[in-house]
Amino acid sequence: MGLLSVEQNVLLFVTVLFGKYRYTEGGCSGRCCQGTDLTCFTTDWRMDHVYGMCYCDERCVKTKDCCFDYPVECPAQPCVVSDWSHWSGCAQLCQPSFRVRRRSIERGPRNSIQVCPRLEEQAGCMEYQNHNGQFCAQTQGAAFITTMEYSKGRVHDLYGTPLDAGFCMEFKMESLTQQCMVENRPFTRWMQYLREGYTVCVACQSPAMSNYSRSCQGDGNLAESRDELLHWQAVGSPHCRGTWRKVQRLEHCSCPQVHSFIFI
Repeated sequence: MGLLSVEQNVLLFVTVLFGKYRYTEGGCSGRCCQGTDLTCFTTDWRMDHVYGMCYCDERCVKTKDCCFDYPVECPAQPCVVSDWSHWSGCAQLCQPSFRVRRRSIERGPRNSIQVCPRLEEQAGCMEYQNHNGQFCAQTQGAAFITTMEYSKGRVHDLYGTPLDAGFCMEFKMESLTQQCMVENRPFTRWMQYLREGYTVCVACQSPAMSNYSRSCQGDGNLAESRDELLHWQAVGSPHCRGTWRKVQRLEHCSCPQVHSFIFI
């Protein structure tokens, strides 16, 4: 048998290399492992084109040491969650509180480092009638506020009629407790946007607006002057509270959706 030419040797080398890369008995075929599994490895080409020890567990996506065929043999599957449940009732009657809705994981993520989305949402709300159907008494105490993002859980108009467009109040924030700054739960992070000296916009809408007085509790409409110090409290954290002074009432409400608030 004669010696192979240079071209034939190069072709043979490429063929052997490709065959080892593609048709090797290593790789992730039949060995896709969940989570971190240090026993889920073999010796083969890695995805970064280095030959040696490679893994087929989900963590290899993060550590960048997956076997070359991991994306094909262990395709990523996203987290699948159910639809949101209906909003629950408010936690308390005639008191600012929260309502909750939840969803569940139907299938967890596979072969990836993806995490499932949050499974619970809370929203500020207040029931404006007690169990006997009587309207709750409104007082001119501290204003209870929540962010507009979490106002979607409020009770809507009790009789199904269109909601009143309401009005907005602008206040200058005078003081707030330190607790507002450290709140980090998903439904209380909005409190971190409260700052002394800032002017905030707060909407007064049905059903928080009293049909009799056309005002919301603590909105400052009864304040004799703009220098009067008014009190507010954040729904969701009884320790986040403070004071503000009325700037003006806006009949045509145009509070921005982000970093604005609403009376509860």
